[in-house]
Amino acid sequence: MERPIQTVFLVCALLFVLNGCATHQADKVVPTPIIQAQQEIPEEELLDVGIAVFESEELTEEKAKKEGTHPDIRKAERHFIPYHLKNTLQQSSHWGAVRVIPTETPEVDLQVRGEILESNGEHLILKIDVIDAAGSTWLHKAYKAEATDSFYSGNVPGQKDTFQDLYNSIANDMAAFKKKLGRDEIQQIRTISKLKFASDFAPDAFEGYLSKDKKDRINVNRLPADDDTMMERLLQIRDRDHMYVDVLNEYFEGFYNEMWEPYEDWRKTNLIEQVALRKIKRDAYVRQAAGALMMALALGLAIGDVDNTYALQNVLIFGGGMVMVDGFNISKQAEIHRMAIQELSESFGSEMKPVVMEFKGKEYELTGSAEEQYKHWRELLRKIYYEETGFEQPDDPEAELNIDGLVKSPTSALCCILQSFNVR
Repeated sequence: MERPIQTVFLVCALLFVLNGCATHQADKVVPTPIIQAQQEIPEEELLDVGIAVFESEELTEEKAKKEGTHPDIRKAERHFIPYHLKNTLQQSSHWGAVRVIPTETPEVDLQVRGEILESNGEHLILKIDVIDAAGSTWLHKAYKAEATDSFYSGNVPGQKDTFQDLYNSIANDMAAFKKKLGRDEIQQIRTISKLKFASDFAPDAFEGYLSKDKKDRINVNRLPADDDTMMERLLQIRDRDHMYVDVLNEYFEGFYNEMWEPYEDWRKTNLIEQVALRKIKRDAYVRQAAGALMMALALGLAIGDVDNTYALQNVLIFGGGMVMVDGFNISKQAEIHRMAIQELSESFGSEMKPVVMEFKGKEYELTGSAEEQYKHWRELLRKIYYEETGFEQPDDPEAELNIDGLVKSPTSALCCILQSFNVR
């Protein structure tokens, strides 16, 4: 009986080791309080920030399932995450106007580009690039945070998110870079962004005002006169553009607020489901491996003394078989969890419908995605500029704007209607 008893002890030891290997302890996010400006910053030393709608790899349902999310949710996060970053930057009081913009634009003082690498309620990984109007890169960095279910308590829309430490880290890094700049450097950035806008609308008139060096950084060659009427008119057009983006941000805010509760619930539930799914998979693996090992050992024992091993062999075969069956049952439970996650994701994604909004006033109608609307808006501003100045608008083969189709009634360019805002 000595050999069978030793075998039983070996099996028990292996089971203990396998179960020990199956444990997992998640790393916790280091708390990162936001660094706020200690005193009011003069207006001329503030930089406006434009946060472009985030990029993300287009997920198939299969790939999204592996990551623990859903394509519809990722699509919605591309708007939700930059808007919460906007709120965080505003809380820091280091910046001028902070706006979410539908597409990247080089004509803002400071541009933030982001890409969602992973997001499933448990992990959030963002790649962030921050570039000023002069072409200098402030940040090129990936940020990673991990949450547990305790992170989902005490959150407040617009103020504290589950991954607030990650947002605070981005804001702090941006503020730290800005702190290194002198007043003249900040003024230079502000001037370049204005001249970029002017050059975009009137390239012939402002040709040669800016130039690039060997490192692709932009320098100011000369400045328009203080009483330059063309520059004054273009700055008014720029103000109109900012007003449109501010209106657009009101709808981003409405989308963000409506998304908050179901998104928070989904992330928390998804986290619990993902953790449970991993545990079930580990348990299934351990039990199936142990069952196979026990049955193999039982077959090995059959080669020895039948009288001494017959009873133990039956026990091992029966016990191993039960463990394997139990393991496969757990695997079925895992699939049920996976289906529950998918159903939950699809249910949440179905709430992210296009938002239809109106703004009182008279009236331009912009339809399509936010990106399409913004493109049409900029084309509309160009049309207004050339009509006001009497200049001939250069031919643009890419511009296909039908002004007659946009104008609903005679109006000032300061008043617009925004309809059929499609979240994409």
